[in-house]
Amino acid sequence: MVLVAIISLLCGILCGQLLFSPQMTEVFALLADATLYLLMFAVGISVGLNKQVFRRLREYHFKILVIPFGIVVATIAAGFLASLISGLPFYEGVPVACGLGWYSLSGVLLTNLAGAKVGTLAFLSNLLREIFSFLSIPFVAKHFNHYTAIAPAAATSEDTTLPLLMKYTSEEVVLMAVFNGVLCSAVVPVLIRFFYAFLR
Repeated sequence: MVLVAIISLLCGILCGQLLFSPQMTEVFALLADATLYLLMFAVGISVGLNKQVFRRLREYHFKILVIPFGIVVATIAAGFLASLISGLPFYEGVPVACGLGWYSLSGVLLTNLAGAKVGTLAFLSNLLREIFSFLSIPFVAKHFNHYTAIAPAAATSEDTTLPLLMKYTSEEVVLMAVFNGVLCSAVVPVLIRFFYAFLR
């Protein structure tokens, strides 16, 4: 599955460079959205067929927030560490990390806040996080536990990495992953703006 995903990405890059015009981007964006909605519909059916999932989720109560909270805190800490190692000022390095894998939004936000250099860094850093999550989710799910596999995906656990989580975990974990992705995605713009202003 991971190898197929990587090959598909590389083939898409080649096709974008050699075959398609920039105007085709809008067509493919519509196709991607339609595919994502179909995937979410399929996930809904799968979760709905498992009668135990909602009973288990009701038992969690506030514990359902532990995974997104842990992901956000660990990401912020990693942003501080990466800033120290790379020599970037904290007000640039930490917001870059706070993209949580949402490369398109973080790139645009930080371009507007800090300029093209930091925006490009945010785009590439969060794109690499998403690619790394494709590679690491099967390993983490196999050698640790299924819930831990949500962590590398961060904000992408509700969309691009969802097929991998569906394949390597359970319906209960997939539902948690969607919830995690929604929460992480919601806090991305807040975290980026907050840390950029607060650490300056």
